[in-house]
Amino acid sequence: MIMNLEAEAGRLLKQRGQSVACAESCTGGLVTSRLTDVAGSSAYVHGSVVCYTNDIKQRVVGVKARTLTAHTAISAQTAQEMAESIRKLMDTDYGISTTGNAGPANSEGKPVGLIYTAVAGPHGTEVQAHRFTGTRSGIKQKTADIVLKMLISALRRED
Repeated sequence: MIMNLEAEAGRLLKQRGQSVACAESCTGGLVTSRLTDVAGSSAYVHGSVVCYTNDIKQRVVGVKARTLTAHTAISAQTAQEMAESIRKLMDTDYGISTTGNAGPANSEGKPVGLIYTAVAGPHGTEVQAHRFTGTRSGIKQKTADIVLKMLISALRRED
């Protein structure tokens, strides 16, 4: 039986009695929406923050001002801090983050399609850089897919 990504992530989280929280920028809540589309997701999704502005990334999520100044919001460093900070803020086993430029124009000197995703968990943090092409909504979907795959991979490493 083939499961969709959010159902598989949910199955693994529930099976392990673990939890997740999201800090989303470029996906605007899409990852959280997909996770909560699964019946019973309240057992493992603690919450999320859509942190579209640097101010919210800093004040609410906990990204350091010096990180945003030195590396910009569209960086591996910011993605890592977002995932680690949301995990701590929401007191979860896993924190996941998305940040980047879904288009339609370059932002902070970064090209459309440059995306960073991160998963922070009990065994550390993994950050990936991606260069996606396509429409804004297509880039958001690809980003949500990849970060859910990263979460599933992190959960399976615990086996």
